[in-house]
Amino acid sequence: MKYLSIAIPCYNSQDYMAKAIESCLILKDDVEVIIVDDGSKDETACISDEYAARYPETIKCVHQENGGHGQAVNTGLKNATGLYFKVLDSDDWFDQSALVKVLETIKMLHEQDEDIDMLIANYVYEKPSENKSSVIKYTNALPQNRRFRWYDVKRFYPQQNLLMHSVIYRTQLLRNCNLELPKHTFYVDNLFVYQPLPYVTTLYYLNVDLYRYYIGREDQSVNEKVMISRIDQQIKVNKMMVDCCDVMNLKSRKLRNYMVKYLTMITTVSTVLLVKSGTPEHLQKKEELWEYLRKQNPELYKAVKHTLLGSFMEMDSLVGKKVLTTGYAISRKLFGFN
Repeated sequence: MKYLSIAIPCYNSQDYMAKAIESCLILKDDVEVIIVDDGSKDETACISDEYAARYPETIKCVHQENGGHGQAVNTGLKNATGLYFKVLDSDDWFDQSALVKVLETIKMLHEQDEDIDMLIANYVYEKPSENKSSVIKYTNALPQNRRFRWYDVKRFYPQQNLLMHSVIYRTQLLRNCNLELPKHTFYVDNLFVYQPLPYVTTLYYLNVDLYRYYIGREDQSVNEKVMISRIDQQIKVNKMMVDCCDVMNLKSRKLRNYMVKYLTMITTVSTVLLVKSGTPEHLQKKEELWEYLRKQNPELYKAVKHTLLGSFMEMDSLVGKKVLTTGYAISRKLFGFN
């Protein structure tokens, strides 16, 4: 049995995909690597096939018409046979010693008949252009090295959101929650993490720096200019997060509070980018986004507004806009993301 399926969505990734793939090739009997060639026009398909031929027991390659990152993740999940499922973007990589510890933990839990719904590990922002890296840990918020539930979770700091980089879901849970990411849409990683959360009852935190998240390519989807040019896709994902779950009716207070916090963060990003762009069209879209949240779920709207970030987000004054953009700039500086 494969304990972990790792999906690697690839689109024109010939220059860096080998590093991502090679980082998975440890304890090969326990890992399944699914390379999804998303209609690439360079040598990605050829490189994928070569790896599948070299490691037929570990690597499978799936070629598809271009459908975007979300569709590539969907394809990876559809083809996954492992007990757990993880996404690795083709320009990122794993720390192999951390991956070994993750696999040993998954195997140990399974052998003890204590499979969990979600495993969490640290991730690292890697910014070679500035010779800088920043580790995001969860040691203050989560119990370590034991199975726990939402009521055991403590306070997350603003930078400690659970992102695609830090989570590993049980494969069947993702299927049970009917997760299907939209085609031709960026920023679906937020929906990937957010939608399954109400189905998660058992968690495990391993304090290892597993995921190395590369920052610095000019065409990277998280580059601010690129994000503004794709703001409609960010808003689309933002609205899907509003609609995917009735957060305010969740029984677990800590899960409910965390999901409100997460949605607030995403809505803050959408709002800041629209404000920074400053065009009349984008400022109108900001108003429409908030009105959408208010109409779709008035109780959730009030909860988001009640947060510190939410209290500033709808402000049309110069002070409100200054607080938003300054806070965003400080966060980028502190945590090293684009």
